Amino acid sequence: MVGLGKDFSDAPDYVSHNDHGTAVLLKQMADAGVRHLVLAGSMVVYGEGRYSCPEHGVVRPGARSVRDLDGGRFEPPCPRCGAALSPELVGEDAPVDPRNVYATTKLAQEHLAAAWARMTGGRVISLRYHNVYGEGMPRDTPYAGVASFFRSALERGEAPRVFEDGGQRRDFVHVEDVAAANRTALLALREPGHLAEGELRAYNTGSGTPHTVGEMAEALATAFGGPQPVVTGEYRLGDVRHITASSERLRRELGWRAKVGFAEGMRAFATAPLADTPGRAGVAVRA
Repeated sequence: MVGLGKDFSDAPDYVSHNDHGTAVLLKQMADAGVRHLVLAGSMVVYGEGRYSCPEHGVVRPGARSVRDLDGGRFEPPCPRCGAALSPELVGEDAPVDPRNVYATTKLAQEHLAAAWARMTGGRVISLRYHNVYGEGMPRDTPYAGVASFFRSALERGEAPRVFEDGGQRRDFVHVEDVAAANRTALLALREPGHLAEGELRAYNTGSGTPHTVGEMAEALATAFGGPQPVVTGEYRLGDVRHITASSERLRRELGWRAKVGFAEGMRAFATAPLADTPGRAGVAVRA
């Protein structure tokens, strides 16, 4: 199950599907002697991304307060001096800091896979997907990513509703590029010596070009032919402000590079078919 869902009452379902389901899969793999795994990870494990303060350098802000969000103060301040921060790219060695139920289950998946690898001699590549979009995303469901929300609204003839001020930075990566990354990772696991037995290695998987949520909504609405997005000022407590990570490790070590550009991908997605989603767990694309 993906996305933030509706509220905390969804927590048992997220844990059951994402974590218990992963444990069942890993048990069956151990029994069958399967020793290679490419895990659909997520950038949400980092929580708020990497920020730089002009006085204190790299810092990690705390959770945004309801008071600030209600007042339209969406940017997290420096936790030491309160100064404005500059968002930067996150590397795979950054501390993990999941800030909602979905993010917690995605980190638990990595821990379960790492434990399986150590106990069986298996090898794992976790591809920490950024915001995946493209053909086949589910329509009209709260259990999906923001691209699915906007595309579903446009198909209903409604304006996409952009939360906060639309300035949240994300990395939107096309599903074709994500599929290619998975193929690259599977082939790498077949190569002797790439990973040691019992090892899990994480790779950020993004386009490498950050855009704001507002820019994405505008590009999608323009390509679809309207209506144009509406910035609402609403917020969700589980959301983080900025999270964009460097995919340089994946390019350097495995030779993968995203090929679908933002403008091209949004034009294609604007008319791509969406998938009907029967039930809360029927999500085909992970973000």
